[in-house]
Amino acid sequence: MTTVAAYAAPAAKAPLERTTIERREVGEHDVLIDIKFAGICHSDIHQATEGWGEAMFPMVPGHEIAGVVSAVGPGVTKFAVGDRVGVGCMVDSCRECENCRAGQEQYCTGGNVMTYNGVGKDGEPTYGGYSEKIVVDEHFVVRIPDGLKLDEAAPLLCAGITLYSPLKHWGAGPGKKVAVLGMGGLGHMGVKIAHALGAEVTVLSQSLRKKEDGLKLGADHYYATSDPKTFEELAGTFDLIVSTVSVALDFNAYLGLLRTGGALVNVGAPEEPVSLNLFSLIGQRKTLAGSMIGGIAETQEMLDFCAAHGLGAEIELIAATEINDAYARVLGSDVRYRFVIDTATI
Repeated sequence: MTTVAAYAAPAAKAPLERTTIERREVGEHDVLIDIKFAGICHSDIHQATEGWGEAMFPMVPGHEIAGVVSAVGPGVTKFAVGDRVGVGCMVDSCRECENCRAGQEQYCTGGNVMTYNGVGKDGEPTYGGYSEKIVVDEHFVVRIPDGLKLDEAAPLLCAGITLYSPLKHWGAGPGKKVAVLGMGGLGHMGVKIAHALGAEVTVLSQSLRKKEDGLKLGADHYYATSDPKTFEELAGTFDLIVSTVSVALDFNAYLGLLRTGGALVNVGAPEEPVSLNLFSLIGQRKTLAGSMIGGIAETQEMLDFCAAHGLGAEIELIAATEINDAYARVLGSDVRYRFVIDTATI
């Protein structure tokens, strides 16, 4: 075991504080990563506050991890010391179920092991990226291409793949009208990726406050959802809407913006239940769906795509001592567009 410094929430809703944790020894197929940067995802806040249900404490959040390999196990074939690598939302899965065999480890029917607030196959709790080092099986490590800066690449390990996967699955591309609902850490990557895929991109945001940013990042249009005229003007417009917001919506209103056969896909996860009038779906064969990150192969595909198109996240780099302030600012929508921790400050 190796002792490393980390920032942890000692209990639900408690401020994060500096502590130490134990990392396992490097096993046969393990990679030891010196973490350089860790993104702050809204999911970290949901889990540290038990907004999504009971959690395990102390909790070291962080599933947007970018770093450099510092040691490898004797059986490792994919990586070598010095490689630039990333780790996303999961660090293991059963690897045997139909989904795992299809490269969809995120939907492992045996239950995947999340990067933090999970339990590994050794029975020990998992601790995430707000730390100096992490040990991960090579299968769940991805390569960060040289064309991406490590700090700007870190958020791609969650925010990037969370948008890339549904945009690809639902066919965003030339001739398709795509709306991204919410212009935050997830949404800004959705705009960049949908634009790079060749779709006509519209941002639907509560206000026009970030309109200039949205257009600069690749949006063709930008509308305020607080304006009732938006729903009249855009009725029946979109092939695909990806909702990144984590509050309950009037789904009936947003389904009205879809064309016949269109899909509204949720990647944001509200803490409270939502209601729906099924006639909003039945009338024109519309789909209300969900999507969660991507498999390991698709995550690598996303990183290569982002490198080829020069798509890093828009970040604000912070010291570890600023994590609690950053959480408060995320809740106040006061970040453009992803906080990233410089782990040299832990």
